[in-house]
Amino acid sequence: MRKQSPWQPRLTDGAAHPAERLMQAMSKDILEGSVSSGERLPAHRDLAWRLGIGVGTVTKAYAMLERQGLTRSVKGRGTFVAMGMARSGPLIDLSINTPPAMIGDRLLARTLTTIARKIDAAQLNLYAPLAGHEEHRRLLARWLETFSLAVDPRLIIPTAGAQQAISLAFDLACGRDGVILTERLTYPGAIALARHKGYRLRGIELDEEGMMPGSLAAVLDEETSVPRRAVYVTPTLHNPTTATMGRDRRQVIAEICRRRNAVIIEDGVYAMDNDAERPTFATLSPERVIHVSSLSKTLSPGLRVGVLTLPSGMEERAASALLALPMAPSPLSMSVMEDWLVNGVVASVRQAIGVEARRRSALAVSLLGKDAGHFHPAAFHAWLPMSRSRAGHFAAAAAALGVAVTAPESVTVDPRDDASGIRLCLGGPSHDDLKKALGKLADLIGSGAPIASLSSNHKPPY
Repeated sequence: MRKQSPWQPRLTDGAAHPAERLMQAMSKDILEGSVSSGERLPAHRDLAWRLGIGVGTVTKAYAMLERQGLTRSVKGRGTFVAMGMARSGPLIDLSINTPPAMIGDRLLARTLTTIARKIDAAQLNLYAPLAGHEEHRRLLARWLETFSLAVDPRLIIPTAGAQQAISLAFDLACGRDGVILTERLTYPGAIALARHKGYRLRGIELDEEGMMPGSLAAVLDEETSVPRRAVYVTPTLHNPTTATMGRDRRQVIAEICRRRNAVIIEDGVYAMDNDAERPTFATLSPERVIHVSSLSKTLSPGLRVGVLTLPSGMEERAASALLALPMAPSPLSMSVMEDWLVNGVVASVRQAIGVEARRRSALAVSLLGKDAGHFHPAAFHAWLPMSRSRAGHFAAAAAALGVAVTAPESVTVDPRDDASGIRLCLGGPSHDDLKKALGKLADLIGSGAPIASLSSNHKPPY
């Protein structure tokens, strides 16, 4: 006698087709562990009778679950929960946003040989100045010029990565008595950093160009009693949505912040091009902008060099903060950068990364479909908008198939906000692994996994 299935039949609420409602109910219970791996699911006819739906509807729902890797059917025996067996091979990680790998062993070996002949041992034998070595600041100023950002080297602070630069920027612009305004969906590292340090965050609405000026102005006007207000914004290839602001939007936001005396923290880590049509906030409003950039995002993750550019007059406050926590990058990393700037490696690597980013973005569009989400040819990531609960469901189903995606809750400023989605980081895996992972996610989408279509009545977060 066959063991009875432990699953209690039900359909989720809503107006969707009964097959999708049944699939959603079963997948939720499987992913939450209410039904264990290896457990039998109800027979098709029995389930159809108990729910008052057609056998064909049950068959369709079961087929969706199997394509998602949540169940497996055994001929003559029935359908079983397969969460424990779904993954084959190692996990493919699409959760960490990095540029495609363009630094080869030969280039690195040649670079290390070159700098070994001229490296200054004094930089290793002595502590670096709090704001970094003067020659390093001049070097970084030259690098920023390639993005049309002219900066006095005395206003530059080298850091060991962009996260340190953002941390210092939050300290200088906000502090514990202030508030940080940012896009309601934003860079997970900034959210984690603000929560860790106890900074108050408020989310601003965003659209296809990113942060919306009207929403920003309204929230700033609500926070007039707060002594320090900082606006953290990513205007180019916004993380996670890929939205990019045009010149007019940037000028409007800069003016809003000027009139309300708010400091702008501009995250420019993805602005790899010299684009006169999209000037940086640091160019538009240098007196109130702290600009953040990084070699980790533009060249190689292992080159832990961040760049913090200050507005004039903030140097003394920055020096005081650096007394408590120096942030200078490794002299070796700076030597590598110097060699690469002089020999043209920086320009060629950036060009190669741009080509590969377009290739990977095109692959994502071809496999997932252009209506599945937001793709940008210059971005290392793509964005699939959906509700918070559905995003959690999708992430768990992807993990069962051996694909890690960014945790949906990590990009949401307000934990109560239902606006969310799935960020897919395209730069880290090999091309073959990326194609394999995207193929599995395409099967999830094709099986009826609940992704909000851009053409639907529901307006998902951009």
